[in-house]
Amino acid sequence: MSDDHCVRCGACCAAFRVDFHRSELAGTTVGGVPDVMTVPVTGALVRMRGTDEGPPRCVALAGEIGVRAHCTIYSNRPSPCRDFAPYAALGIGEDACDRARVRHGLPPLQP
Repeated sequence: MSDDHCVRCGACCAAFRVDFHRSELAGTTVGGVPDVMTVPVTGALVRMRGTDEGPPRCVALAGEIGVRAHCTIYSNRPSPCRDFAPYAALGIGEDACDRARVRHGLPPLQP
């Protein structure tokens, strides 16, 4: 597949909890995640707002899942998002990516 699923699918942004170290926040590093898009979890961890809701949907996700969705902070997204499904942009999914897509009625990615 030639489409870049990671900048248009959005299924993972509405399927998983996203926790990360507070050192990735904009208040602590240039180009970090905006503090207002997170909630504290512990003294060291924060979570993207909306990712622990039922159903989950990250506050940074805009658009319709599987149709035209995008991360509004893509260049400043936290490390769990950067590390998730590294080959999806090439059309190669992994188990977590495929589970998220299936939850939203989308087919798994094929190599």
